[in-house]
Amino acid sequence: MKKSDFIYKTIQLILFILLAIVCLCILVFDANIHLLVTTDSSIRLLYALLWGILGLSFVFVYFDFSFLSSYKKDYKELDHAVYSDPLSGLANRFGCDTMIEKYLDKPLPECLGCIMFDLKVAEINRLYGHLYGNHHIKEFADLLKAASVDLCFVGRNGGNKFLALFEEGSQEKIDRFLGRLRARVQSYNDFPENLPIEYNYGIAFQEGDAARTITDLIALSNKRIASQRL
Repeated sequence: MKKSDFIYKTIQLILFILLAIVCLCILVFDANIHLLVTTDSSIRLLYALLWGILGLSFVFVYFDFSFLSSYKKDYKELDHAVYSDPLSGLANRFGCDTMIEKYLDKPLPECLGCIMFDLKVAEINRLYGHLYGNHHIKEFADLLKAASVDLCFVGRNGGNKFLALFEEGSQEKIDRFLGRLRARVQSYNDFPENLPIEYNYGIAFQEGDAARTITDLIALSNKRIASQRL
């Protein structure tokens, strides 16, 4: 489905409406036409057929609009199901891969920054069960999403791993994002009924030989999570 389909159908509908208005004006304001229609049965039949064809065409265009709108809605829902993680509400692995593919086989932009997050959820799964662990993932994802507004792309890269990608990145933007996240996590943890959210993260930029490609960049940020645990 293309955007041009909607434009084409919109033009069709507008033309049919204009044509109907013109025909009605001719019938009302042209005395000769009005006389012919009212006195000649053949002209009246022809005029009725033309109006019938115009009306049917309008109905068909209307149903085309309805079908295209429904198709567009279904397409969006399918796209969301394919690229969105149902648990976290963030982009899933496919969604992250789609973002990453923009930079595959290309020189890595100097302004591209990456943060990999590792949410500490194993202990919660062990003590309270996976239902609580899943809830913990969802809560952390909500905090990530809120912190990322106008700053970066965030997605769940599988399990307890999350990815933040800064396309127009800078240390200032990353610090602002991490500050937002830290404040939201602290507010969440201040409620006694909430299981405390804890996480590690690793940051990477284009850093010469250490990160020349997007996959290098993500691997480097992931490696820096591991080094943080030592």
